[in-house]
Formats: sequence, structure tokens, C-alpha cells
Amino acid sequence: MTFTKEYSTEIMLLKHALKQADAILLGGGAGLSTSAGFTYAGKRFEHYFSDFIAKYNFRDMYSAGFHQFSSLEEHWAYWSRQIYWNRYVPAPKPVYKELLALVQDKDYFVLSTNADHQFQKTGFDKKRLFYTQGDYGLWQCTVPCHQKTYDNEAVVRKMIERQKDMRVPSELVPYCPVCGRPMAMNLRADDTFVEDDGWHEASKRYSVFLETHEKARMLYLELGVGGNTPGIIKYPFWRMTANNPNATYACLNFGEAVAPREIAGRSVCINADLGEVLKNCLED
Repeated sequence: MTFTKEYSTEIMLLKHALKQADAILLGGGAGLSTSAGFTYAGKRFEHYFSDFIAKYNFRDMYSAGFHQFSSLEEHWAYWSRQIYWNRYVPAPKPVYKELLALVQDKDYFVLSTNADHQFQKTGFDKKRLFYTQGDYGLWQCTVPCHQKTYDNEAVVRKMIERQKDMRVPSELVPYCPVCGRPMAMNLRADDTFVEDDGWHEASKRYSVFLETHEKARMLYLELGVGGNTPGIIKYPFWRMTANNPNATYACLNFGEAVAPREIAGRSVCINADLGEVLKNCLED
């Protein structure tokens, strides 16, 4: 069911839930980074990928990432730009900073399907983050022949500087140091995704957080989560709210702010831009 309360009323309810919560579980989806300025289509995409758009008629970064390029040099010319402009540059808008200001004095944990690492870059505690779907800043073996990931920043920056005619120099193409096969992005697309030691440690910390606060006065704060992977954040948040009578569920999502009827009385759904909502919550 959708909610139609006045915007000001919903903001008041959200501010109250933030204040009263003993702990907050944040669920960050693609809409959160979109609100922060990391748009994957439109002018930003056209500005940084005009040559690829002209050649392949790409419509957005997401779908373009599945294209089978004819060479690894061209593949990494494309992907180095996607990595750099979505991982190593500051967010265009202060949405993540506003979110941190709202929760930094609370016992919080972040569950995110985003791969842009913006929570940690903004100052969220690394020990309170679980990136379930990977990280643009990491590579892994394509096979994979071993369960380890590798930081890519230094090489990506060289790829950005030295690429020409939509190709990177062959000597910059990354290969697995163990088996010699090409490297791939550490992004969950199929069963080859590497869950390294860091991933498993974050998963354990998330489990401990859930167990510790199972019946606490919780706020499950869902931020920009769409329908692509609802089983990671959205559905578990609904279920945990239903199972905990002390919990409140909040959904901030421009165009998709909904909650099940079973938890409607303990839900706050705001259909508006995340940045504006967070900014309004910071106001006295």
C-alpha cells in the first residue's frame, strides 16, 4: 500500500523515529547514490562516455557494462571510466554527509547493495558497513581460481590518464597473479563472485548486530532501494519489522515508497528526493 500523508507529517514522524531509536539499520540502494549525483544516464553519462555512445549507441552505464567488447583494451577503457567516476571522485551532492550527520551518534549499521563505496568515503565507520554486492574498487580472477580480491585504484588512474581511442595500453590490462587469466570486476553478477575475507567478516558483524538488537527499539531505514534485489534489504526489513513490535520501518524512495499492510501502522513512507528528505530531517 502507498502512503498519502502530508509530507510535513511524514518528516515529523521520521524525525521522531530517528530520535527514539536505540539502534538504526540503514539499507542503502541505488536511489541513494542517484540522489547524491551518481546518475548512470543523461548528461553525466553523455559527458564521460560520448565516444562509446557514438560507437555503440549505449543508453546508460548499467546496461553498457554488460557489453562484450572485442578486446580487453577496449573493455578496460570503458570500465576504468565507470570505476573512476563512480568510485574515486567525491559525490557531487552532500547526501551521504547529511545521512551520516543524522545517525553518527546512534548505534547504527549499514547494509548496502551499492558498489561505489560512498559510505566509507564519507566517514561511516568501516566496521559498521556490509557491501553485499561488491566494490568498484576491487578486482578478482575471472574464473575465479582463488577467493581473493585486489585493489585497483593505482591501475585505474593510469588507465584514465593513458587511454587513447577508447583503448588502454596493453600493459595495463590486469591479469590474475595466480593463474594468469584476465581479471574481472568484483561485482555480483553470477556464481563467480568472490566473497573474500573482508566480505565474510562484514557479514559476521552484520549478523551480530541483528542478533544484538533483535527486540530493541529499532529503526529499519530503507534508502532508495528498488525492485532489482528486494531480497537483500527490502523484504528482510519488512520481515524484521513485523517480528519486532518495538521496530519502525521507514522507506525513503522517490516513486516507490511503499510498505505492506501488516506493518503500515509502524511505517513511514516518503515519496520524495532523498537529499531533500535528509536535509529536512536535519532542520530544527
